[in-house]
Amino acid sequence: MREPAYQSRRLSASVMLMIVITIAFAFQQINAVYVRKPFEDFLALSRGGISRGFFWQFITFQFLHRGGLHLIFNLIGIWFFGRFVEERLGAPRMLGVYFTSGVLGGLLHMVMAFVAPQFFGLWPVFGASAGVCGLLAAFATLEPEATILLFFVIPVRARYLLVASVGIALFFTVVPSDPGIAHAAHLGGLLGGIAYIRRGLHWEHLLSERLQARRLRPRRANRELVKAPASKRAFWQRSPLAEDEDLSAADFISKEVDPILDKISAHGIQSLTERERKILEAARAKMAKR
Repeated sequence: MREPAYQSRRLSASVMLMIVITIAFAFQQINAVYVRKPFEDFLALSRGGISRGFFWQFITFQFLHRGGLHLIFNLIGIWFFGRFVEERLGAPRMLGVYFTSGVLGGLLHMVMAFVAPQFFGLWPVFGASAGVCGLLAAFATLEPEATILLFFVIPVRARYLLVASVGIALFFTVVPSDPGIAHAAHLGGLLGGIAYIRRGLHWEHLLSERLQARRLRPRRANRELVKAPASKRAFWQRSPLAEDEDLSAADFISKEVDPILDKISAHGIQSLTERERKILEAARAKMAKR
């Protein structure tokens, strides 16, 4: 995992999320020892709670944990995968991945709880695991060839870790053996993270880039563009978006940016090369200057 290219005194959304989750766990422990109120009956995700209309549990269960180890493992996941997703996509989308995956994981678990309550409805669901699984899936979808040190020792390609995680969660959802582990929630979180990157973020990103690209075009209609010589092509390769004004910008949009947007539409944002990502970044920078 690489560090962000810039340093900021503001806490990142990933770190803030970790702090909030830790504070929630501290309140859980204080309540268990001193207050002893049944708050978890209203906040943890349960078949009985959803039956009574406690739909906020799809959010609140993501801030609760059964014990210290459960908390620590989830904080580690947010630290590694959440920071990367936030750096790549920004804080709002990182939080979108986390909470969308958490809610979808909770929904899948509840579906299974109502279908097979003897396996999935015995215990309330606690923890950020579904959201962390979504962040892992988002990371592996964006950087499938990245190497992850499993247990800080074993190097594993991100794509293979994702496939293994989905396979394990699917198997123990179909063949439930430990009602204390919400495998269905993990599976829902993994699928939610994949879907957010491949579909949800795909369309949002594509429309945003398409609109920005169209706004970059010069306002003068029917303007004749002059073909660039071979040396000009090499220039574009060195600098994706030159500082030339309207003529070069229009030529750049039609020849460089539009094919990339079409590629996103056909294959998803994860299919872009590093150079294509830099071209889009340069296009956004050009847009910001206008």
